[in-house]
Amino acid sequence: MKSLPLHDCSLKVTETVINRLHIFIHGAAILALLYYRIVTLIHVFLSREGPFLPHLLVFFAEFILSFLWLLHRASRWRPVKRVVFPERLPPDETLPPVDIFICTADPAKEPSIGVMNTVISAMALDYPPDKLAVYLSDDGGAPVTLSAMRESWKFAKAWIPFCRKYEVKTRCPEAYFSGAEDTMLENDGFAARRMEIEKEYMEFKKKLEKISETIGNSVSKDHPPIVAVINDEDSSATQKGMPLLVYMAREKRPSHPHHFKAGAINSLLRVSAIISNAPYFSVLDCDHYCNDPTSTRQAMCFYFDPELSQKLAFVQFPQRFHNISKHDLYDGKIEYYLREWDGLDGLQGPGIAGCNFYMKREAPYRMEHVPKDASLNQLKKIIGSSIELIKSTFKSYEPSVSRDNGKVSDAVKEELHLVSSCAYENGTEWGTKIGIPYGSLVEDAMFSLILHSSGWKSVLINPPRACYLGTCPTNLNDTLVQQTRWAHGFLTIFLSKYTPLLYGPPRMSISQSMVYGAATMDSLYFVSFFILGIVPQICLLHGISLYPNVSNPFFYLFVFVFVSSQLKHVQEVISSGDPLETALYELRMWIMKSVSCYSLANLNTILNFFGLNEANFAITSKVSDDYEQVNRYQNGIYEFDSSPQLLAPMCSLYIINFIAFFVGSARLFRGVKWDELVVQCGIPLFGILVNHHLFDGMFLRTDKGRISPYITWLSVSISALVVVVGSFVLLHLI
Repeated sequence: MKSLPLHDCSLKVTETVINRLHIFIHGAAILALLYYRIVTLIHVFLSREGPFLPHLLVFFAEFILSFLWLLHRASRWRPVKRVVFPERLPPDETLPPVDIFICTADPAKEPSIGVMNTVISAMALDYPPDKLAVYLSDDGGAPVTLSAMRESWKFAKAWIPFCRKYEVKTRCPEAYFSGAEDTMLENDGFAARRMEIEKEYMEFKKKLEKISETIGNSVSKDHPPIVAVINDEDSSATQKGMPLLVYMAREKRPSHPHHFKAGAINSLLRVSAIISNAPYFSVLDCDHYCNDPTSTRQAMCFYFDPELSQKLAFVQFPQRFHNISKHDLYDGKIEYYLREWDGLDGLQGPGIAGCNFYMKREAPYRMEHVPKDASLNQLKKIIGSSIELIKSTFKSYEPSVSRDNGKVSDAVKEELHLVSSCAYENGTEWGTKIGIPYGSLVEDAMFSLILHSSGWKSVLINPPRACYLGTCPTNLNDTLVQQTRWAHGFLTIFLSKYTPLLYGPPRMSISQSMVYGAATMDSLYFVSFFILGIVPQICLLHGISLYPNVSNPFFYLFVFVFVSSQLKHVQEVISSGDPLETALYELRMWIMKSVSCYSLANLNTILNFFGLNEANFAITSKVSDDYEQVNRYQNGIYEFDSSPQLLAPMCSLYIINFIAFFVGSARLFRGVKWDELVVQCGIPLFGILVNHHLFDGMFLRTDKGRISPYITWLSVSISALVVVVGSFVLLHLI
């Protein structure tokens, strides 16, 4: 008798029909629009009726928008939904071991209490404890973090049995005691035990605060490797019923590159291979606690499918956040990406989202390129000099660390220090052909591309209860800095040998290549936004038409393309279950990212290419102590405390569009070329209405979160300069 399936995948029929109809209809309209532009370009060039350069630039901007739109359609072609049935898994004794990796770097920006809550929630997963190991990578080498780990172990010895006995769903203690789970069992013993555990947790928090005050939050960029298996101080104590808990601070030296998060995960792969060597591992950010203890079992539903498991590299859970206000001004929920992931899941699978995924250890090892009869010296050149690490790549390997007491022999300690040293990777293939690849600030995207192009698959599981909850930026500056970093990372992939539209097609489907191409080329939006935010407006100031007049049938084509794109966005937002205002917030962030983040990312990439700038990974703060800033966010008021490099471009474009609209409107009211200039009046009107928060920030607000007068006047000056210089260039050079 055939057993019941562990998971089910179904096509989202309604979304698929809507998406495909829109692709064909909207695509046909875009082709007609481009045809109009080409014919107009030829006519203007031959007849010399007006300046040629503005028409050429607008065509170029519209072509980029059309090309990127086409690339993004691949993720809309076949959206699917998956459901898992973890209750159908085989008995616990047959489940495979799993390692959990958590990464932190700076206790000042990532407070210990938050990091330890994530660690404890991972230790308390609903999974056999003798098959679970939790690793914390501390890239700051902070003594406060190691001390906090020891205290976490002590508290977890009480917390984990409590969660298992009473089947607690929310196993992050801070979230649980903050009321995230209201379920109270009708059991006197439960109520009393809950009060005891809460008291212990409060004492645990006080201990961490005292440790932080005593030791401080100092970090080191120059320290030897530290690997510690956390266990009881009593050597005779047993660890039965507890997972392994390991602290790792890989060696840091100023003269050696450390490769940011990718380097940390590669070190974790090597250290964990010697200690526990689980065939599967998961990666969490230190602020993403486990909100559903069944996540590991849900992932195993896919790995226990014999038809899927062989080529399944990873199972991705979406990123969800617990600190988003009802307004979500900065698009913290990143629902736009999740809507794309549903479509990617219908192709070869979604990419890695940086965290919240379970991966087969075999996938990053990529041992398929290693000869089966490779000699020891050949393996050392590939994997490194550690004999114990080389042994761990064989299925017969048994880890040397005891699960009963967590004790580590001196010989194993030496191996652990060796594989976590900064020089270990020298002369090996780590970061190139083995492990997480180096060379990009978005190592997860590059790694996903490499895996998919090697024939691996991935799946997305988005259960009703979020399996992980984290924190997202709640101010504009952190959001823009984060988006700039991501954009810069994607651009480095685009300019590398892995550029998706060239590297992908011979190795994976065209659709999957288009998806990666869209991600790495999204930064080109800044070209279209600057052109369409300046050129039509300057021409409007001079009464030059760049669009068909009202009586021309192509006028309605332009209107249709604009309305069609906006309505499709609204439809996707509503279909996702989000309120209508989410479409506005997403549109605003798309504009702000395109104008500020993407332009700065392109500049940084160019400087990088010429060796004038070095890529840097900036940690986003996970805590905000500014009450006024938090209050403004909760009330739907934008926080503009950011750098001129990020704010001045968008403010300058806003001012140009504001002036152009009112000058153009005056022309329309006087009846001067009203039928030719109505579209060019509509463009700035749309911009100033959607982005009226910029007007408020520059001219109406007086609170600390406004746009500073310096940036406002700087933007006014830039706007004036752009109009003057732009007028000369556009109207007189060609």
